[in-house]
Amino acid sequence: MKNLKYYLGVFTLMALVFFSCQEDDIAVGDVVAPSNIQISVTYMDEGTESPAPGLGSGEVVFSATADNAISYHFVIQEQTKLQSSGNTSHIFTTLGTNTYTVTAVAYGPGGASASKSIEVEVQALYAPPADLLEMLTAGSSRSFRIHSEVANHFGLGPVGTTRLGEWWPNGGTPDKSGTGMYDDRYVFNADGTFTHVTAGTVFGRENLINEIGGPGDGTQDGADILNYTYADYTGNWTLTAPGGVETLTLSGTSFIGYYIGGNHSYRIHDRSANGFSLISTDGNGEFDWNFILIAD
Repeated sequence: MKNLKYYLGVFTLMALVFFSCQEDDIAVGDVVAPSNIQISVTYMDEGTESPAPGLGSGEVVFSATADNAISYHFVIQEQTKLQSSGNTSHIFTTLGTNTYTVTAVAYGPGGASASKSIEVEVQALYAPPADLLEMLTAGSSRSFRIHSEVANHFGLGPVGTTRLGEWWPNGGTPDKSGTGMYDDRYVFNADGTFTHVTAGTVFGRENLINEIGGPGDGTQDGADILNYTYADYTGNWTLTAPGGVETLTLSGTSFIGYYIGGNHSYRIHDRSANGFSLISTDGNGEFDWNFILIAD
């Protein structure tokens, strides 16, 4: 009888533990797969909407919605673009009118996912000039760095600035030593791939730099984050000329010099055979930023 009571007690205790764990699991939340995925397509030329297949810029904006979705990513030309908002843009650069498959993946509570693919027809008419391609890749691969020896190699000014002479002074040359900027290298390959060699840390704007998904460390200095830990990574680059302005666009969260978020498109302000200067608007819509690069 004593043994029977003992076994009944053990069984009761195990049952309590089991059901307690089940209740804890339930508290985490139900796993719900998204449904009813919808993808809208907007063709953009010169900053305004165009009819399909566009007027030649190759730029397309995609917007995804779904029931029970909390985040999204897109797969476009083998590039994965993580977008919690469900909105992303892409520039197609293959000349002519071509058809592409675009996939939107929606994620729901608990990590469940669902996807939908569509086909889009896009017209791209811009062919980068040979001397620009030669400067950027030297026919194969070329590495650049921030040209820290020259004045105004890094700075900021009001949005819409078109001349470096209008920029607010950046404090001297070089004035960003020890921030994680000057030891970086930016490698452009002729096949359209891009490698950012970070030497272990990068430099960026407060809050915006968290978009790259690093550990969230680094030292804050005003609105700057110095030496944010981040490993080397690869991406893709494309060249376009919206409004006749040569523009370098990097995929995903790829960046040059100082992380500012935004659309990761850099207007080429000036260039020579061995370097170029870039201007880009930050993700806050607060400033335009300039960077001068030199072949390494």
